[in-house]
Amino acid sequence: MKTPQKDAYTLILEAIDMGTYKPGDRLVESDLAERFGVSRTPIREALQRLETQSLLTRDGRSLIVSSLDHNQLAELYVVRAELEALAANLAARHATEEEIRVLQDMVADDRSLIGNPTAMARANRRFHKQIHLASHNRFLVQQLGLVHQSMALMATTSLAAVGRDEDALNEHQALVDAIAERNPQAAADALRAHISKAFVTRLKLDSGEVDSVV
Repeated sequence: MKTPQKDAYTLILEAIDMGTYKPGDRLVESDLAERFGVSRTPIREALQRLETQSLLTRDGRSLIVSSLDHNQLAELYVVRAELEALAANLAARHATEEEIRVLQDMVADDRSLIGNPTAMARANRRFHKQIHLASHNRFLVQQLGLVHQSMALMATTSLAAVGRDEDALNEHQALVDAIAERNPQAAADALRAHISKAFVTRLKLDSGEVDSVV
């Protein structure tokens, strides 16, 4: 079977999410069309959609990748923490044994990525997505998808802070353990604590209070 071709919106969104285009970068229709091998019409439509979602900001006649100020970042982390805590709670109730095994394997495999913040950030997104899916609540998954789109607007990852990657994996393990034990409250608490520590680390990283590995 042929792999379904990604549309222009998905291609641009993934490029932002992967850091190919960073906050403040200007997006040009012709350049995007050439890069992704599509015509300018779907590129234009995708850019309009991303602007509507506040992922792009208009600067004169141009569009640039949006950035988050301190207040917006704090608001985003509050929403993320509560929605993901709900996902963890539901995962402890509804995750299949196979889904739990997948989560356990992810934590074990991701330890080989310690010291590589870019790879760790990708793995971290996959892990959290798996938690979302394990909640077995399609509407919650949709809302968390929107939250994580906005997360792509952060210029750096908290996993770039020295020692944060190993701590994050230990927090992932505690979360998976709570899910495996079918303890919804412990799973929710573990997720909230994990997001809180990530936020504090990000603030310290941005202020220069902690060192970066890159």
